[in-house]
Amino acid sequence: MLKQFLPNEHFKSVLEISPEQLKARGIKGIITDLDNTLVEWDRPSATPQLVQWFEEIKKHDILVTIVSNNNEQRVKAFADPLKIPFIFRARKPMSRAFNQASRQMGIKKEETVVIGDQLLTDVLGGNRSGFQTILVVPVAQTDGLATKFNRFVERRIMNWFRKKGMLQWED
Repeated sequence: MLKQFLPNEHFKSVLEISPEQLKARGIKGIITDLDNTLVEWDRPSATPQLVQWFEEIKKHDILVTIVSNNNEQRVKAFADPLKIPFIFRARKPMSRAFNQASRQMGIKKEETVVIGDQLLTDVLGGNRSGFQTILVVPVAQTDGLATKFNRFVERRIMNWFRKKGMLQWED
């Protein structure tokens, strides 16, 4: 049961995820969370480094869709300037939005990776839906109320993975 929460890979930041490595593994699309994965939950737009990362991803013909549990206004304000398609109020970890994003990109599940900062939404949802998953360290140390509860549960799961030698992680 707990293996549903285990990501295929983990990185400190999305900026460490190389488009060359993704392409070498046959990845043609990225489904990414927004808040605390790409930028802090209260930052309205992408940082210059993140804009450059997206440009590199696009240069390698890798498609991107943002899938967020946040509201339309928040996600649209971030995604539109970058010309990145998005799905808001995704209700992660439910599968619908992950599958919808893959269909919209026109790629198979095995050609898609889900990137996020939460085990209980991004990793669980991606794994349950049949996608590869990458966990990143949250960009900010602060969270909204619902996410604070998730982080409490996640710490317990992460500690179990650490003790079993299944995951090396830095807070």
